[in-house]
Amino acid sequence: MKRIGILTSSRADYGIYYPLLKKLQSDSFFSLSVIAFGTHLSAKFGHTVDRIKEDGFIVTHELDTMPPNDSPEGVSIAMGKTILAFSSLWVKEKFDVVLCLGDRYEIFAACASSIPYNVKLAHLHGGEETLGAIDDCLRHSITHMSTIHFTVAEPYRQRVVALKGSDKNVFNTGSLSIDNLKHLKLFTIEEFKKQFNIDLSIPTILITFHPETVSYEKNDWYVNELVGALEELTSYQLVITMPNADTMGNVIREKLNQFIGRSANAIGVESFGMLGYLSCMKHCSLMLGNTSSGYVEASFFPKYVIDLGTRQNGRIVTENIRKCDIEKTAILKAVNAYSYIQLPSKIDIYGSGESSDYIVKILKEKND
Repeated sequence: MKRIGILTSSRADYGIYYPLLKKLQSDSFFSLSVIAFGTHLSAKFGHTVDRIKEDGFIVTHELDTMPPNDSPEGVSIAMGKTILAFSSLWVKEKFDVVLCLGDRYEIFAACASSIPYNVKLAHLHGGEETLGAIDDCLRHSITHMSTIHFTVAEPYRQRVVALKGSDKNVFNTGSLSIDNLKHLKLFTIEEFKKQFNIDLSIPTILITFHPETVSYEKNDWYVNELVGALEELTSYQLVITMPNADTMGNVIREKLNQFIGRSANAIGVESFGMLGYLSCMKHCSLMLGNTSSGYVEASFFPKYVIDLGTRQNGRIVTENIRKCDIEKTAILKAVNAYSYIQLPSKIDIYGSGESSDYIVKILKEKND
């Protein structure tokens, strides 16, 4: 039996992990331990550790590592808390492989704490670039800490090979998000309305806007421009999901909540959960914001995406994505233009939906 640890710090990475977790849990070759920390344990962010348990997984460890606030100092303190918390965990727990996903600061801190213990890390979503966020240096650092690499597209695999100076244990497995979309039964419009009391038969824009963490001092201005545009989009239902726990995230959250409170056509959602979010994506008219789901998951349908600002700069831009400055007039122009643009019928650079099988096979075979 191979002992596998899973590092999950947010609703976002858990949603991506889900099909792989199901495969690992059902295979007697593996002993699975889910380690939840970060926003999973925060009531403000929906206490999403409960959703992991509701989905039938045993959460072996719950670590309180939330920042005291969203200032640079608060984020730095959270990184320190995470290193301390995991330093104690690595003393007690021994895993054959620990899976880590993405590029968030708390994932970086958990991985960094494992280095003195010679923990074997397997990194998912390496090789990507997001030039408008601090994530690049964190993601590439995790790549250098890791022994096994599961990338979601061939250009990203090639970048990991360049970073590591070797192609050993570097695999393009495609995206687990495509597994989710291929195999999950998403809500119909009627089921979604019953579950969330939101009618997606109305023309709807799904909005997710996170802070830009490189130029974080500009986020107050950015959200004002976004809200200014949203105020004029009165012919749409606006479904707004809340930003994650990055620097200046609370400023964006507060401004969006104020807008939602005074707008008859706006609905705020802390967390749909994976099934709800993907179902909303399927049925909405278009997506607006700067979330990575606008790159991978939205390509499956494909869904028209207006990507704001520079947070995701460096990712592969597929035909369904339009880059847009975070400026009121530019946003309105992009939204008004979407109905005139012909979307491709298929985008398949992120795999065919069998990524979890590929990853499980590699984890079984790899001992070096």
